[in-house]
Amino acid sequence: MDSGFRYRLTSISAVLALVVGACVVANTASVQRAVGTIPLFSNLPVTTYDGDALIPVVATTLIVVFAWSFPLFKPKPSRGIETFGVAGKRVLYAVVSLAAIGYFDYTYALPRLMLLALGGVLLATVPLVVTLLRQSDSTDGQTRIVVGDDPERIEDLVESHPEELLGYVSPMSRYANESERETQDGRVLADGFGGDDVKHLGGLPRLDDVLVDHDVDRALLAFEDPDRGDFFGALQTCYDNGVVAEVERSYDNLVLTEARERGLASGEQRSNADDHFVETNLEPWDAQDRVLKRAFDVAFAALALLVTLPVTVAIAVAIKFDSPGPVFFVQDRTFRFGGTFRFYKFRSMVANAEDESGVKISEEDAGGVDPRVTRVGRFLRTTHLDEIPQLWSVLVGDMSVVGPRPAQTDIEHEFESGVPRWPQRWFVKPGLTGLAQIRGVTGHEPAEKLQNDLEYIHRQSFWLDGKIVGRELYDVLSDAVGALRR
Repeated sequence: MDSGFRYRLTSISAVLALVVGACVVANTASVQRAVGTIPLFSNLPVTTYDGDALIPVVATTLIVVFAWSFPLFKPKPSRGIETFGVAGKRVLYAVVSLAAIGYFDYTYALPRLMLLALGGVLLATVPLVVTLLRQSDSTDGQTRIVVGDDPERIEDLVESHPEELLGYVSPMSRYANESERETQDGRVLADGFGGDDVKHLGGLPRLDDVLVDHDVDRALLAFEDPDRGDFFGALQTCYDNGVVAEVERSYDNLVLTEARERGLASGEQRSNADDHFVETNLEPWDAQDRVLKRAFDVAFAALALLVTLPVTVAIAVAIKFDSPGPVFFVQDRTFRFGGTFRFYKFRSMVANAEDESGVKISEEDAGGVDPRVTRVGRFLRTTHLDEIPQLWSVLVGDMSVVGPRPAQTDIEHEFESGVPRWPQRWFVKPGLTGLAQIRGVTGHEPAEKLQNDLEYIHRQSFWLDGKIVGRELYDVLSDAVGALRR
């Protein structure tokens, strides 16, 4: 039986069985009374169903949960921690949908205490079971493919690699003439390499499907130009699918590797110089560190947004009265693996300041003496209050509280060309603050900034994050007090 089909069958059966079991448990009077001991739910009545009356209630729950859980039945679409989080969200969506059904006078809507008990059981079981099934469905790490756009590199690798290769993912060779091209089902395929044993598995846009359909464990990247498009896009796809990615040694300055992580402090390099490929460290932090970090991010951002809500409203009103234009400054910034996300700050410059000057400049890089900075903007910059909107980016997962400061995407190519190893910053989420910020290093010193960012990546811990946040809060309060005194 195909491993992908086996996982789908097993995961669907497991989730449906959990739903039925959860319905039976939630239909128990003692369980509902236990939920009712929570003060918020103490006035809700206990309601249970007997015999055949329970069947349509279970059927309704099965349909709703199955519909929301459908993406979870795709084999290996993400890593363990991410799988757990996605499964939890899907269960929450299903519970909310079941609650919404009750407002439409649906005959078989779940009573509220039963729904709360059901949601608790599903949240405690479905994410864990789905994650364990995906982990156990992984293979022994022997399924390898080549991914790239350079036909010569791919051909050399296919013919010389000592391990068995399943196939390669690549666009058609641009060196091929019309007579060498083959079509199948209307699609133009790449040139054939390595005989019949090594297949062309598809183009780069199909990489995600190839990794899933063939249960790939290891991808060897062979690109002519390791750009932030196809090259880092392939790394992102490998990360999302829990696939080990290897890159040519000549490109290891662009990625994090296990060898580089171990040798950072001493400056040592990997001793086996004969290896043509090095393994990329797509996730430089342990699972428990990622969980702690994300929990801290959510708690910090949620609390800070709540505390600063009155200040946020006051700032928005002040900006609108001070100068015409939007309240927020929005810009594309670099995310993980060279991707982008929408970056928000309170606007501190006149609207369309970049267009008026003809100079591409970031709001945070414009000095306080810049005539385009508004009166309110100068105060916001001095007190760092213009950064408040980024707390929302932290809450939704685009940023972290601590990490490399996200660079302006439009000008980052200058850093890439001028500072070797710059793309190594892209292997973790960008942050509100970091070592470079508390040490006073700015984007005007990219080499020193990169050194601090990489030091943080390799030293990261919950306690280090706490120290950095504490120092940043002290600096912000000091600047705020100074601004108020002036």
